[in-house]
Amino acid sequence: MRVEIVAVGTELLLGQIADTNSQWLGEQLAASGLTSQYHQHVGDNHQRIVATFRTALARSDALIVCGGLGPTQDDITRAAIAEVMNVPLDRDEDLVEVIRAMFQSRGRAMPDNNLLQADVPRGAAVIAQRRGTAPGLICPLGQKVIYAVPGVPYEMTEMFERAILPDLLDRERADGRTSVIRSRVLRTWGASESGLAEVLNDRFAELEVDSRVTIAFLASGIEGIKVRLTARGDDSAHADQLLADEEVVVRRIIGDSLGDIIFATDDDTMEDAIAQRLVARGLTLAVAESVTGGLTASRLVNVVGASNWFRGGVVSYATEVKHNLLGVADGPVVCAETAEQMARGVRELLGSDVGLSITGVAGPEEQDGQRPGTVFVGIAVGDRVEHVALHLPGDRPRIRAYSSISALDALRRVLDQNTPQ
Repeated sequence: MRVEIVAVGTELLLGQIADTNSQWLGEQLAASGLTSQYHQHVGDNHQRIVATFRTALARSDALIVCGGLGPTQDDITRAAIAEVMNVPLDRDEDLVEVIRAMFQSRGRAMPDNNLLQADVPRGAAVIAQRRGTAPGLICPLGQKVIYAVPGVPYEMTEMFERAILPDLLDRERADGRTSVIRSRVLRTWGASESGLAEVLNDRFAELEVDSRVTIAFLASGIEGIKVRLTARGDDSAHADQLLADEEVVVRRIIGDSLGDIIFATDDDTMEDAIAQRLVARGLTLAVAESVTGGLTASRLVNVVGASNWFRGGVVSYATEVKHNLLGVADGPVVCAETAEQMARGVRELLGSDVGLSITGVAGPEEQDGQRPGTVFVGIAVGDRVEHVALHLPGDRPRIRAYSSISALDALRRVLDQNTPQ
């Protein structure tokens, strides 16, 4: 079934709140094999809401409307649905008593405005409210249907899981349509979105012949580029197999052209990738940070169980700390030699198996003759100490953030190549 989502509220258009409801609903629909091709936002204007609903119904089988079911003057979703259905609103006295009882249970009198929440388009079914005051609606229009739920996420999710999703699946089965959608995200670091698109261009063309599998790109700022694979199968096993086969193909294409830029899948972060490698090898890690000022250590301790492999960190921001604590030789501190000495020094100081260091210039001024964005990463693993030189774009905060994830990525690559005996 083609399901469209409409989020109602001028505050969404003004950017005052983020539309997390549509994101969550899209994920749930996809996981259940239901197609969601369009998401819309519309402000609190009756005629525009009606036009939006009619547009959605012209191209979709079902419409989920979030918001506009409250008791105030700008909550006009019920009236808009009634106009689209060409029916009047009827006040449901049983609902009035339910809402009144809810207020009484909280020791409050029900304002008259809340009577609006008991108005139901004629022919619609009510989704009982269990967490708030506004009931939801199931509104049939011939073979199509409008679902209306409150915009409060806590209330919306409960109604969707209890009433809307079962109804959607029943309608799909009644039409003899069943499918399962599976998705996987390949997380990359070190390539641009356009670069990934270019190397996968031929694969895109091949998949146009077989629409059961699709590829999409999700730019995620300092967390890299995500490559999302989506497969639609006849059942769970079929969808899983399609997805697994496509992942093999895409990994090979990316690896052959761009190298080892895939660092994790789905929700795993770069620090998760580091943790997995350290645990698998039985290694511990210590970090020495200058330009990043502790950002890297902060990322690492986000991982559950980090105390098992993360020894700690040294924020050696001042030059004398590098010299006195980490054993860095006199001279410029923004250079490859300093990065290597810092990595070796923090490993010895904290008694870890692996040392990682970062030194560089975040700007706006140059340091040691190096321009802003110049960063050196040092890595000490076993008997080997090496460095990576980076030239990063952006302002001071971005350079620091890019430095941290780039250093972790450099460590990931070294760990994959070197396992101390």
